[in-house]
Amino acid sequence: MNTLTTSDSSMENPLVVDLDGSLIANDLLHEAVVTLLFRHPLQFLLALPMLAQGKAAFKHRIAMLVAPDVVGLPYRQAVLDLISTARICGRRVFLATASHERYGNKVADHLGMFDGRFATSADLNLASGNKAAELVAAFGEKGFDYVGNSKADVAVWQHARRAYAIGASHSTIKMMQSVALDSEVLPTSSNRFRVWRKALRVHQYAKNVLVFLPMLAGHMLDWQIFFEACVAFVAFSATASAIYIINDLVDLEDDRLHPTKKHRPLAAGEIGVFHALAVGVLLLVLGSALAVALAPKFALTLLAYFALTTSYSFFLKRKILIDIVVLALLYEMRVIAGGYATGIELSNWLLGFCVFVFASLALIKRYTELLVRLDAGLPEARNRGYRKEDLPIISALAAATGLNAVTVLGLYIDSPRVSLLYHHPQWLWGTCPLMLFLISRALLVAHRREMDDDPLVWALRDRVCRIGGALFVAIVMIAAFL
Repeated sequence: MNTLTTSDSSMENPLVVDLDGSLIANDLLHEAVVTLLFRHPLQFLLALPMLAQGKAAFKHRIAMLVAPDVVGLPYRQAVLDLISTARICGRRVFLATASHERYGNKVADHLGMFDGRFATSADLNLASGNKAAELVAAFGEKGFDYVGNSKADVAVWQHARRAYAIGASHSTIKMMQSVALDSEVLPTSSNRFRVWRKALRVHQYAKNVLVFLPMLAGHMLDWQIFFEACVAFVAFSATASAIYIINDLVDLEDDRLHPTKKHRPLAAGEIGVFHALAVGVLLLVLGSALAVALAPKFALTLLAYFALTTSYSFFLKRKILIDIVVLALLYEMRVIAGGYATGIELSNWLLGFCVFVFASLALIKRYTELLVRLDAGLPEARNRGYRKEDLPIISALAAATGLNAVTVLGLYIDSPRVSLLYHHPQWLWGTCPLMLFLISRALLVAHRREMDDDPLVWALRDRVCRIGGALFVAIVMIAAFL
């Protein structure tokens, strides 16, 4: 498609801007394909035969099935600034994209910064040589400046008066410089190690230390058991990272409208959806292989964890209160898996205590998320069933379930079973007021807007909670070994 708002040039050398990877950090076609794969897999399969008719036909079919929300797209500020400068100077600005014209029109209409647009149609894939031919026909040889980002743009850069690259690889930049006498690399800030660490949620691995809980609670301090627990930790961490990637892919558009989640690597376009999907599959294979090698029951538990988490990502998190139960179960399954991995039988007391603690943490997590949206003046999330007026009841439920955990702990201390593991069980009563303090403090910190989205990760980083945890361990050690 080729649309110009004026037939004569108001100024020589208009600025032409590529869309995918240039004006925006992401690729609309790739994201549309992944969205279709996850949400409408049958339609995705039915669209695949269109590839036999060419890329243009395939892009047209995908564009008819999936329409992106262009408001929250990760627009590159350096390119927006370049466009603004060109417009101030009286230059015309055009959008030229290999994406389908439906996508190009939506972006151009939203920004309102373009004098015209060139895009892929049902008959023509406007990429590489095709794009170069269209632009040369419209503006002449060396009659335009061009902003691109990939090797497909080399064919366009060689016909441009001035070439701009942004987010391009070192090899692509060298190719641009070899074909364009006048070129410039626009600035971007991206640390690949930091980006992937953030995408994989490495800091969330702290939650997987729960697989060590059966070993510690049963006083099974053995190197073989410790090694098995470590393997379980790695398997859970790999699987959890894969699930986080899947969850981010499913929630891509909603995350881009969230005040903090829009900075996640996938939402910000710092990682391509195809790359993320490939890494997610590899991590699933790694986690599965370790689980099968460790113990059959552990492997089944990890499989159930993956199935439940995937179900949560796709639809259970939209079910009010059911999502709380699921989150608590996901925490609990780490403890159960730790028992299967090490061959340690779990007590009902431990499981009961953990259920209430984890339910309280899940409720605090939801409470924190609602507070963030309330403070930012945002409407209710499209992928959640909660409303802002639910805050008081969620906070009350978090307090109630947390206090129930203290009650279960007290009943365990008073039970005959405790004397089998502890020489002086009376010391354990010191853990009850300590737990009461820690749970109450977590609620207070959440209410003051001083907590991260995930309360368990916050607790592991918080100095007061770490001191409280050390005191808890010290009391247990005194009761067991003094």
